[in-house]
Amino acid sequence: MRDERAFKIIGAAMEVHSELGYGFLEAVYQEALEREFMEHGIPFMAQPAIEVVYRGRPLAKRYEPDFICYDTVIVEIKAVEKLGGIEQAQLLNYLKATTLKVGLLLNFGAAFLQYKRLVF
Repeated sequence: MRDERAFKIIGAAMEVHSELGYGFLEAVYQEALEREFMEHGIPFMAQPAIEVVYRGRPLAKRYEPDFICYDTVIVEIKAVEKLGGIEQAQLLNYLKATTLKVGLLLNFGAAFLQYKRLVF
């Protein structure tokens, strides 16, 4: 089954990567991706503060994902040479800490956009 929301998010990320290439810091890709989301009509929140609960009580430290799109998809961006297990584990933990079930990991640090869709 095709996930239309993920498809649109990845398409916007591909446009950013096509325009900027690789080699910039994450913050550059984040700002460009915000513009693409607006251009494509993708609803998003940039770096919203999310409560993390430990043993039934919220921690003072908040988690700030790069984006939450469509109120249902966590989007984490990276600018590393290659995605690895650490980045995937981080996103899975973020999904665990929220009620959200779908996450997208986007890596702008390689010659071609790398992406991974994770479901918790």
